[in-house]
This record gives sequence, structure tokens and C-alpha cells, in this order.
Amino acid sequence: MKVSDLRGILTYVPRFREKIFVIAVDGEIAASPNFGNILLDLAVLRSLSVKVILVHGAAFQIDKLATARGVKLSNSDGTGITDEATLQVSLDAATTLMNEIMQGLTSVDLRAAYANVVIAHPAGILGGVDFLHTGKVERVDSKLLQLLLNEGVIPVVPPIGFDGEGRTFRVNSDAIAVEIAEALQAMKIIYLGARDAVVANGELVRQLSIAEAEDLVKKRRGQVDVISLSKLEHGARACRNGIARVHLLNGNVDEALLAEVFSPEGVGTMIYSNDYQQIRRVFKKDLRALLILIRSSVEHAELVKRTRADLISQLDDYWVLEIDRQLVACVALHDYPEAHKSELACLYVAKSHEGQGFGRKLMAFAEQLAAQRGMKHIFALSTQAFNYFQQKGGYTEVSPDELPPERRKKYDASGRNSKVLQRVIAAAVVDPARA
Repeated sequence: MKVSDLRGILTYVPRFREKIFVIAVDGEIAASPNFGNILLDLAVLRSLSVKVILVHGAAFQIDKLATARGVKLSNSDGTGITDEATLQVSLDAATTLMNEIMQGLTSVDLRAAYANVVIAHPAGILGGVDFLHTGKVERVDSKLLQLLLNEGVIPVVPPIGFDGEGRTFRVNSDAIAVEIAEALQAMKIIYLGARDAVVANGELVRQLSIAEAEDLVKKRRGQVDVISLSKLEHGARACRNGIARVHLLNGNVDEALLAEVFSPEGVGTMIYSNDYQQIRRVFKKDLRALLILIRSSVEHAELVKRTRADLISQLDDYWVLEIDRQLVACVALHDYPEAHKSELACLYVAKSHEGQGFGRKLMAFAEQLAAQRGMKHIFALSTQAFNYFQQKGGYTEVSPDELPPERRKKYDASGRNSKVLQRVIAAAVVDPARA
């Protein structure tokens, strides 16, 4: 691990301290070779004072036990009909798995307790079919969960619910995770399944807004596997009801949990309910981070050196692209109204976020901003990135004589002999403040 990686992790720690994460693990992952590593990851979270509630599925274990007993299941994931025989297999499989999980948590020095907190009622008759022993969450015992969390104990919640008369129901674990998160106002739900949840055109989808997740469910129903569809639906619902982030991870990937939680881009699919990525003005409190961001580029003479005083003197000209509260790119726009031109300057994207279109996004943002200010042209000076401006931004090289007189003086004094690139500004079509 690099020192810079550790610094990145530490930026999250104050935000996550004493917050609640609901972590839902599919039964297949609980039976996987990587589950021991996941338990170690939970220990890391607890060491950072993150409160963890562990919800587990059991469909994998139920299918396996039913095969061993020669029982034909009516449903194994808690979404279909649960007959008497299926319920009994489900109870036995879930109980065995819960004990194994408790032993695993103890082995990494974590205190845990089985939490009988799901109060359920029958799913009822749906589409004319009685779902028998399949249940829906009526409420969760949030007081008991909070008591355990306050004592530093990890509650372990199986996919089983009970009603006031002592009847038992098989309940889907994805749904339980949502109900618990809503009841305790958790910061995150993290689903750990056996595969990448959302893949489009062969690539993992990193972020989805609530609307995008809901739209994807509608458009790809029948194309997305049932497990992923369940997590997408429940994740979108959770965000719609106030949970800030829901993460869908491949639990077979080592360190996926920590990499998702402690990095801006993560390694899975995130559904979010608030502004995850935004372009905003720079504030004085950002200056240290901004100088660190561009330091490497300055050292390689790609950007002109800027001091804190330089930045403060033109603070209103600087903008940053922020992902999950971390600065990953920046741009400046200096206006020359007498020439009806703006200069795009200090365009930089962190190495860790290159190749994701952020540079082009900031170029477009700057152009739209200049258009709103009534400028006719936008120009940039570059010693090393001129091909990028020409190929990605549509800039063409022009003579330094095209620079505004004030800027030409600085150009000559710098001695950098930068290429001057310019383009005509298109009409503004969006409000940059909402980008």
C-alpha cells in the first residue's frame, strides 16, 4: 500500500466514524473461500468505529441441503412460495450457516450476537396464489439492534422472520437489509453477491442515480439475472427512502469491500441518492488539496507553478471536479472581456482518474461558462498537452498575436514558448452551476 493510498483512506474515517453500515452477504459468498477475508474487512471497519450489522442470505445452503435430503423446494430465495418442507429446510440451513458465521466473527476477534429482530407477516395471496410461509418484513426491532451496536456487538440477522403468534416465515435477505437500514437510518447498504451486479456493453457500471437504477430495472427486466435485479430494485428503493449509498459488490473479489468503501470510484456498482459527482467553485479550504493535486504536473512543467497567494488572488476563476468529496480534477477560466475571450487554464485530472472523460467534461464546462459570460472565443496555452486540446476539444493552433494584449505580455515574459490553441465558443445550452 502506498502512503498516498493511506491518506486517501484517512479522509473517509471521520465521515464514517459511528455511522451504521448494513452489510448483506449472499449465502453463496458466505460459503466461498473469500468469506474469511470479508470477515477481516469487517474487523477493519469495526477498528475504525464503523457500526456493522450483518444480514445473510441462505439460498445456496438451502439448495444444497435440499439436494442432500431429497427435498423438492418450492423456492429458495424467499421471493416465491415457501411450502412446509421448504420452510423446514430453510430453517435448518439458515441456522447452520448463522452458527458458522458467528464462529468466523469470533475467530477475527469480533463480538457478535444472533439478532431475532425481524417481525414479519405473511406475503399473502399474490396473483391468486398463496405464498404460504413466505413473509414480508412488518417492522424490525430497532431498539435491540441499537443496543447491540452501542455495546460494540455486531448483530447477525438471518433471512427468517416471526410474527406475534410465533409463526416463522422465510424472508428475502435483500429486503431485510433495506428495512433495517431504513429503521436505523444507516449510512450505507453493501450487498455482497457472487458476481458483478451491473454490467453494460461488457463493462462494469460504476455509479447509478436512483432514476438510472430504476430505469435499468425496467429496461433490462428479463436480461439482468434475478439476483442482480433484486439488489438493483431494493437498492433503488433504499436510496429513494433516504439511504445515501447502496453498493453492489462481487464478494468473490478480495478486498472489494474496503476498496469500495475507501476509494472515490470503488470497484463495484454504487446507487446514490445525493450529489456524488459535481463541478463546483474552489474555496479557501480547498487550496491545500488543490496544490497537492496539481503538484506532479507542475514538477513536470506541464502546468505553470501557482502559489497559494496566486490562487487566492484569482479564487473565483478556479473550479474543481469533486467525486465523493475528493478533488480529482480542476480547471480555471480567466476572462478578457475587452477581447471577448476567455482562457482555459490549469486543466488537470489526477492520474488515478485519467481516461474517464473528466478532462473533456471540464473543457465543456469552461466553454459553457464562457458562453454565458458573452465571450466569443476560448483559448489555452500548452507546452505538452496541445494534441489533447486539438483532438478532444476541437482547438486549433493560432499565432500568439491572437492573445489579448494583457495576456500576450505575460506570455512573452514567461519564456515557456507555449503553443496557443483557440476555438470559437458555441452557444450556451446548460447552466454550468448545475453540471
